[in-house]
Amino acid sequence: MHLPLTLRIGLRYLRARRRNRFISFISLSSLLGVTLGIMALIVILSVMNGFERELRGRILGMTAHVWVRPAAEGGTLADWKSLEERLQRQPRVRAIAPEVEGEAMIVHAGYVNGVRLRGILPAQSQALSLADKMVEGRLQDLAPGQFAIVLGGGLARALRAGVGDKVTVISPQPVATPAGVLPRSKRFTVAGVFEVGTQEYDTATAVVHMQDAARFFRLPDGVSGLRLKLDDAFAAPEVAAALNAAAGGRYRAVPWTEEHVSFFHALKTEKVMMFVILSLIVAVAVFNIVATLVMVVIDKQADIAILRTLGLRTRQVMQIFIAQGIVIGASGMLLGGAAGVVLALHLPAIMRLLEQSLHFKVFDPTVYYISDIPSDLRWPDVGVVLAVGGALCLLATLYPAWRAARTQPAEALRYE
Repeated sequence: MHLPLTLRIGLRYLRARRRNRFISFISLSSLLGVTLGIMALIVILSVMNGFERELRGRILGMTAHVWVRPAAEGGTLADWKSLEERLQRQPRVRAIAPEVEGEAMIVHAGYVNGVRLRGILPAQSQALSLADKMVEGRLQDLAPGQFAIVLGGGLARALRAGVGDKVTVISPQPVATPAGVLPRSKRFTVAGVFEVGTQEYDTATAVVHMQDAARFFRLPDGVSGLRLKLDDAFAAPEVAAALNAAAGGRYRAVPWTEEHVSFFHALKTEKVMMFVILSLIVAVAVFNIVATLVMVVIDKQADIAILRTLGLRTRQVMQIFIAQGIVIGASGMLLGGAAGVVLALHLPAIMRLLEQSLHFKVFDPTVYYISDIPSDLRWPDVGVVLAVGGALCLLATLYPAWRAARTQPAEALRYE
């Protein structure tokens, strides 16, 4: 197989003369720099994707894919049962759960915490994946009229409350009595504790039976909303738009992406900034490629002049050094891409092995909700990393190639 003349000369120039091994060393360091930069980018982006996936899964475990709420803020859905029957005929809806919720305070042993009190029907909890998050007790223990309550793990620890303890739930809505206007309160028995893994829910959420919540908030007929679980969580905006179009102003559908848009936008921004920062590693390696090619141009000026006198055109001289730089960059990208993909795919197992060998935990499970480093390799990210790396390596070859093409044979051979 015959390679083009310019590529053969460029590959030959990668092997410097014995008297100038420093150029070969710079070439090798450039290749290793590109390799490490590409590998680091792929691994870090995969780890950030893994954290995003974990957080999204935990959030979706406690929130609805689509919330169907009253049209008026603070109102209730009075005829919610007929609405539930209509929504069940929607093709993408897999489960529906009514819910009563409101703000309250919980008091136990002198400790006070504000919470979001949510009343659910345990039999319809498939629309709320809370049963899988229970660490103590069972969700089915929330029987109507028993005034049992399930607390988030962080909330239970803050209140120093455990299963079987009595807590006082206080509503901010006052009630008029002969003694004056007093806050309404009710004693509940702790029936269980759940851990979702996000502070928003574990430290500020309590769950009771829907009938008990309706009595506590004085909502005998209506509910605060309906939680919809879809066959695909990412279809929530499309489903919500269709429901709003058919609602005629009677209710409004809110997708989960809208409720948590700030949080996921912050994650996306952080990922982009991390990509830009880590790209500086590749940029440093690219400067090494520039230095390597400039040194080769200086070292090979006489050779370039001889080739020019033999009829090599300016464009071909540029191709020699562009090919040389591309070979260095492409080799680094291939090695870094392969190493990054392998490391990202096996990162959790590698970290567990290191933790066992070195006897330490990166994420202490008693402190952090995520005990392992998650990794989610996405091929579009790999493609973007390789494309950016390739573009930087190509740009790095242009100046040295242009400088080599400007070599004047007479000037270069004057003192040879």
